[in-house]
Amino acid sequence: MNYKHIVTEKLKKYKKEDIIITEHAYEQAIFRSINIDEIKENIINPKRLFYAIKQTAQKEGEEKYDCYFGYSKTQCHRYAIVINGKCIVCTAIKINRRWQHIAEKNAKF
Repeated sequence: MNYKHIVTEKLKKYKKEDIIITEHAYEQAIFRSINIDEIKENIINPKRLFYAIKQTAQKEGEEKYDCYFGYSKTQCHRYAIVINGKCIVCTAIKINRRWQHIAEKNAKF
């Protein structure tokens, strides 16, 4: 199931200072040539969000999502985010191939 609309409404409530980038996500963003400000901008203004897949959260009161932000048919960013009052970006991945099929496959159960 695609949780795009639910996640979009939740993300619009955040400001840049409410977004926490974990050390792992920061390192992966640098390694994968993803700009940290671009990650924050995608979360604040989720117009590029195409798919959001709900995942199992580790703690009670948290919501975890696997989000795909598309730039073209062959480029997207994939963020694992946790929402718990703040928005925590756990990891950031740059995908440089046809990504829609990957997201659609993961969204079906």
